Amino acid sequence: LEWLNVDGASSQSVAEQLNAKVDPEHHRLDVRRAPMLRALAAYDVRQDRWLMQLPGHHLVMDHTTLELLVEEITLIQQDREDELPQPLPFRNFVAQTRLGVSQKEHEAFFRERLGDVEEPTAPFGLLDVRGDGSEIEEVRLPLPVELAQQVRQQSQRYGVSTASLFHLAWALVLSKTTGRDDVVFVSRLFGVFINTLPIRIKTGSQGIENSLRQAHEALSALLQHEHASLALAQRCSGLPGRTPLFTTLFNYRYSPTKDEDSQPSSGMILLDSQERTNYPITMSVDDLGNGFQLVGQVSRIVGAQRLCDYLSTAIAGIVESLQAASQ
Repeated sequence: LEWLNVDGASSQSVAEQLNAKVDPEHHRLDVRRAPMLRALAAYDVRQDRWLMQLPGHHLVMDHTTLELLVEEITLIQQDREDELPQPLPFRNFVAQTRLGVSQKEHEAFFRERLGDVEEPTAPFGLLDVRGDGSEIEEVRLPLPVELAQQVRQQSQRYGVSTASLFHLAWALVLSKTTGRDDVVFVSRLFGVFINTLPIRIKTGSQGIENSLRQAHEALSALLQHEHASLALAQRCSGLPGRTPLFTTLFNYRYSPTKDEDSQPSSGMILLDSQERTNYPITMSVDDLGNGFQLVGQVSRIVGAQRLCDYLSTAIAGIVESLQAASQ
């Protein structure tokens, strides 16, 4: 835990001074040096409150882990340390993953799906996958209530997950922005620990129902290989070693809104959160339980609002086509 020396004469508020120390547009975590999770705190005299920033890397913490961390802090604040769970060694998780699908099986799976891919999926010609996030802008776009309801209705009607429908919609956006009907992008599989793996979806003229089912089957098959390394998957494509297979990340995450009355009184309020990746295009879909929110983090050259609008339009078009399809 580090304490910020607040400049009382500054025109910036304490929160602004704290944010400036960890702003992901200007500060990156060096993965060669510990720690991967820091805490930077300050006392705000004017508003009589304590502020804390938790800059962390996905190598050690994801959204689910952060929630568990806050729950444990809450128990400590309420003098309920005896209710804290027994710590589990991370090596147990490592052992579990190594006892699953073999490297040989992972390689056969991705070679069969990606072996004939000889061109990167790079919308708008964006090929830089080693950026630092400084040229990225973010836009949040709630999906209209009626469209959100239609997404759930059609997903249920066809017996697929809502995630499958959104993945197909993103594939359609990539198809239109690359001029190809066979696209690859990286999908974040969710669980206790996060992973990113490439998924290949073909659009074209095969019909909306077949496209949706194929997207669903592709996601289901990918789950069997959730512990494969991204490097292994990329090596199985037909692309040269230094050429990126994809330059977009698609993240479908469950983020249900919580009933404030049901939450323990922890005295903590989340003021803001930010994420950055090295990809020039990251599109997240927050599944809020009832509605959906699109979160585009895109190079300013393209425009985050523009890309969120594209995805919203694709979703609306897919839903309309599914509604018009026969039973």
